[in-house]
Amino acid sequence: MSDPVPTMPADSPDESSGFAARVRSAVAWRWGTQVIAQIITWASTILVVRLLVPSDYGLFAMTQVVLTALAFLNGQSFATSLVQAERIDERRIGQVFALLLMLAVTLALTQFLIAPYAAAYFGEPLVERMLHIQAVIFLTVPFTALPSELLARRLEFRRQGQVNMLAAVIGATTALILAWFDFGVWALVYAPITMFVSRAIGLSIAARLLVKPVFDLRGAGDLVTFGGTLTLCQLFWIIQSQSDIVIAGRTMDTHDLGLYSEALFLTLIVTGKFLPPINEVALAAYSELNRARRSIAPYFLKTARTVMLVVTPIYVGLSLVAEPAILTLFGEKWAEMTPIVQGLALAMPFFALHLICSPATNAMGQPRIYLATSVAGAIIMPTVFLWGAANGAMGLVHAWWIAAPLLLTFSLSLTLPRIGVGSGELARELLPIVLACAAMALAVSLSRSMFPIASPFVDLAANAALGAAIYGAAIWFGWPRLVHDTLSMLRRTPSAPVTA
Repeated sequence: MSDPVPTMPADSPDESSGFAARVRSAVAWRWGTQVIAQIITWASTILVVRLLVPSDYGLFAMTQVVLTALAFLNGQSFATSLVQAERIDERRIGQVFALLLMLAVTLALTQFLIAPYAAAYFGEPLVERMLHIQAVIFLTVPFTALPSELLARRLEFRRQGQVNMLAAVIGATTALILAWFDFGVWALVYAPITMFVSRAIGLSIAARLLVKPVFDLRGAGDLVTFGGTLTLCQLFWIIQSQSDIVIAGRTMDTHDLGLYSEALFLTLIVTGKFLPPINEVALAAYSELNRARRSIAPYFLKTARTVMLVVTPIYVGLSLVAEPAILTLFGEKWAEMTPIVQGLALAMPFFALHLICSPATNAMGQPRIYLATSVAGAIIMPTVFLWGAANGAMGLVHAWWIAAPLLLTFSLSLTLPRIGVGSGELARELLPIVLACAAMALAVSLSRSMFPIASPFVDLAANAALGAAIYGAAIWFGWPRLVHDTLSMLRRTPSAPVTA
């Protein structure tokens, strides 16, 4: 590292009057740049989807199962341990860097060796070659995980966001060019590689990552323990998140699997792409509050309310206008995906609320709660997917309807008592959102049944606008305090001490 890294004490947010402003800035840069990056990716994806066929996405989904299954050991959790640690110095950073490097080489070699067995399992020989090339991604992890977590600890997300946007442009451009020139599934293989490599280079420069790896791990017990627990959580997360593809890959052909996997990708865009940046900022902010011995509860309630205020109407709206949305964005050949998207979208608000729980308890140094919810997910999700897979893609959708609310209930039962939030408090914060979404759903359903529109684009535009207007009006006139509190939290105001 270009400058020595001093030991960082547990500073109190009260002693730093700019804490609230720093959190707002962090959210704006991390989430805002993620939105821009995703718009870039979406634009490319929509064009690429029109050039490729469902079977290409089915093959790609098979390789992603293997890649994701190994990713729990990529060491990201050890880098995350630096965010909540009481102190860090150059030696401790070097120890984490060494762990990341060892794991990266091991995982790349492991994927290369198991590729033929994965191809045999799915009955698709091309999967072997794809996995051999994708092994390169693991070698970039040390140079993305460590600098991003160092920047996160300091709530510095501006440069990280700029790098992510640039990497998104590079990946999207690669995918589009390769798809245009008929590279087929290889457009999906090489695009993430170029994105990961460019992101690794950019983040290493942004964080001035010149630290030397320290392979002597003495004195890093707390980092290894915390990171190891999170790694176990990641293992169980992989089981729960990939079990549907693993199970369906044996019973569904590549066409149907491609429809389901692309529908899942579409509906997980918000929870999978927009919530992780919020969780990154939340973990850093909660950790600073916890080091200062301040209550996390009011900030968790505000985070949950703000996230659900945005996420819930998006998913309810997507379920209502799934058909014109798919026909407009993806084309006629993806029309069979409509009922899958409609069903999955209804399960995602439950899943989103479940996902924002873990940063609070992790910041308090209690990763065992996250571990418990991860174990529960690894039991619940595969069990219901085994039941649902017998009925094809829609059977998996019905499995989501059972699993997501059940997992959320378990997660809240462990998380809320630890952070001092009552279930009634959370319900009161979220009730206006539920009622406003119900009003939106009623209005859009009546509109589509009474005034059918032949053009998918006009149908999508008209009913999306109607839904947004009804939801916004319901919140604005029905619960003005909710609007005022949310705007006050997000609006840039003069720096003030943190209040519990």
